[in-house]
Amino acid sequence: MAYLTRRGWTVEAHRFRLGHRELDLVVRQGSLVAFVEVKTRSSLAWGTPTESVRWRKRRTIIQVAEVWRQQHGRPGDQYRFDVVAVRVERGCRYRVEHLADAWRC
Repeated sequence: MAYLTRRGWTVEAHRFRLGHRELDLVVRQGSLVAFVEVKTRSSLAWGTPTESVRWRKRRTIIQVAEVWRQQHGRPGDQYRFDVVAVRVERGCRYRVEHLADAWRC
């Protein structure tokens, strides 16, 4: 959240839940709303954080995002799906990559 807020985003929701499914973050810059999946990895043994957001996870995010949009969206809002990939490196250092508009539905 701090990474995105430092870059001008406002957090609209954190862990927005729909039953057992959730959106990690919903952030806003003006009329642009991004539904953000956050993935953290300490090793690439199972692939990159971004690669782990496969079609099933995307489908779930899209479904929950639609509920958020119906409940909280504003006229004129534009929507996109982002991934924030966090790599834990030696010495407790982090590398953060923000993949904007990671996929479209």
